[in-house]
Amino acid sequence: MSLTDIMSAMDLVIWPELALGLFLVAFIAIAFRTYGSRRRGTYDAAARLPLDDEHPQHSHERGDHGQS
Repeated sequence: MSLTDIMSAMDLVIWPELALGLFLVAFIAIAFRTYGSRRRGTYDAAARLPLDDEHPQHSHERGDHGQS
């Protein structure tokens, strides 16, 4: 019995199907976590950050460690 006979008799078709199922479950879980209603406030606040003049975000330039 050769290795080709052993591998063809193992019926390896199930592994790609299981991998596809695992990928779909992970993708749906990540999509629900990302676009869920509990995170809507966080994303709305982040979307308004560039327009927020009351609480400006200061970027630190390279070499500037808060020294004046």
